[in-house]
Amino acid sequence: MWEQGFIETERGIFEYFTAGQGEPLAAAHLYMAFDKRGSLSANPFAKHYKVYLINTRGAGHSVSAENENQLSMEEIIKDLEAIRTALNIKKWAFAGHSTGGMLALQYAIEAPDSLTKIIAGCTAASKEYAEHKNCIYCSKNKHFSRIIEIMELLNNPNTAREERQKLGHEWDLMSFYSEDNLIEARKRPNSGRTVGENLDYFRKVEVKNYDIRSQLKNIKLPTYIYAGRYDAQCPVEFGIEMAELISHSHLTIFEKSNHNPFIEEEEKFSEFVEMTL
Repeated sequence: MWEQGFIETERGIFEYFTAGQGEPLAAAHLYMAFDKRGSLSANPFAKHYKVYLINTRGAGHSVSAENENQLSMEEIIKDLEAIRTALNIKKWAFAGHSTGGMLALQYAIEAPDSLTKIIAGCTAASKEYAEHKNCIYCSKNKHFSRIIEIMELLNNPNTAREERQKLGHEWDLMSFYSEDNLIEARKRPNSGRTVGENLDYFRKVEVKNYDIRSQLKNIKLPTYIYAGRYDAQCPVEFGIEMAELISHSHLTIFEKSNHNPFIEEEEKFSEFVEMTL
């Protein structure tokens, strides 16, 4: 279990969870709330780093947003900087998965002097990932119509609990290389509850203008990028693109993974984490 903590900053009080020993490393997601169970994506780093798994503004027991603009990546980075300062950490690494990876890239652009390195996985540097035919949230994807059906059924209060579980399993399976991987993931302690307000801001506001590709050339920090060959949320092409745009970056592609290589290829992912030290 991860240890819960609260830190008072000039921008409010934030909840975080710590595990591991070693070089400090922060991890966060744009619209997930974590708890003492930690996160499957953060757990591997706790074997080599002291990890600070942070609930961003509006998530968990962290300070609420006074207005929706405080949910932007730019404002979240200001929050992260306030947290780092309050914790008396001179510099830390930052690791992010999915939209957390987008945050890692933005952090490296906005505040490079506060970072030792970034690790960005299964993510993209522009909104184009959602327009790619291999992304399940693209209208051209073969799963898109079914996802819409699932969303409607899950939003219907008359859908029975047992049916909800089946629908959730079907939807989750689209982001796993195999059903066995999903079943194994379900056995592990994990947290990451979706925060509706934060997700809505990302979906309706942030991602519409998201494109930082032209700024990636300015990243000079050690950068480690990972991608799943069969990622159905952020297709592998976008990990390759980021690696080509960031000089001296390291790209690792997990050949038998979808969106969750930290559990789908656990041993290889552990080796990847060791490479970042």
